[in-house]
Amino acid sequence: MDILDDVSNAIINASTTLTDDKRNALRRAISNEDNENAKWALEMILENYQVGEKNRFPLCDDTGIPHVIIELGAERQITGELINQIHEGIYLGLNSLPARPMAVKGNEVERIEQSKGLYDKPGMLRPASILIDNANDESTYKRDIAPDTLNIHFLLEGGGPEIRSKTYRVYHKRSFDNVIGTACEWLEESLKMLGCTPSIPSIGIGRTHYEATSLLLKSIAYGNLDKQSEVEKEITCKLNESGIGPMGFGGKTTVLGCYLNIGNQRASGVRVVSIRPSCFVEPRVASLKL
Repeated sequence: MDILDDVSNAIINASTTLTDDKRNALRRAISNEDNENAKWALEMILENYQVGEKNRFPLCDDTGIPHVIIELGAERQITGELINQIHEGIYLGLNSLPARPMAVKGNEVERIEQSKGLYDKPGMLRPASILIDNANDESTYKRDIAPDTLNIHFLLEGGGPEIRSKTYRVYHKRSFDNVIGTACEWLEESLKMLGCTPSIPSIGIGRTHYEATSLLLKSIAYGNLDKQSEVEKEITCKLNESGIGPMGFGGKTTVLGCYLNIGNQRASGVRVVSIRPSCFVEPRVASLKL
């Protein structure tokens, strides 16, 4: 199986193309917005998307760090060759985009201090460790994965939202509302500092920091703004009441929707909650079905 071109094109598509559900949500927001400044900002954001998609330009100068999720059915296998091809395809895609050079040279200390500068080739930005999903959990976004399924999802995660993300414990007090309310409080504070709203924030709730963050990433890959749960709708309404609005101009549209993914829980007084307030060019997602 040679998928180098497919992976490369997926990286380019994730960076330059708006998903249909997000386009629909943005158009709904424009039609519902009565704050003139906010409406203008939303219209300019939509125009930026259209120009980027038409010309195959990145939607943002911060072209993001690749994250990969593999959905695996019971009858499919992942080989070392496939993993190598995914890495090489990402390298080719970032170079072809072209992405912004962001990979830091040097040893452990030099990379932290950024004392050796950056690699010239954008493809030297290596992806995060690959997450394999067989849907054997109780998460909100649990997938009905057929035995012959092999899907690869590519997420490009920008620095601004990552700086304003948070993964921390919440004492649940046997109250769903307390946990969700705390997540909304964290998000509202993050959105005030984000600048590039409207956002599509993501929330993952699990037993450990790794699990909560994994649930959040899966929500980004699998979430759909055209199919929001009642709780996701309630979170959207609550965050829009903040009045931050697009680009901080006020109005009704601080967020276009949200993704909430709740996984397995353990008998304790703690729930680990991960939140991420995406900027208005995100989520940047593309998928391959093999």
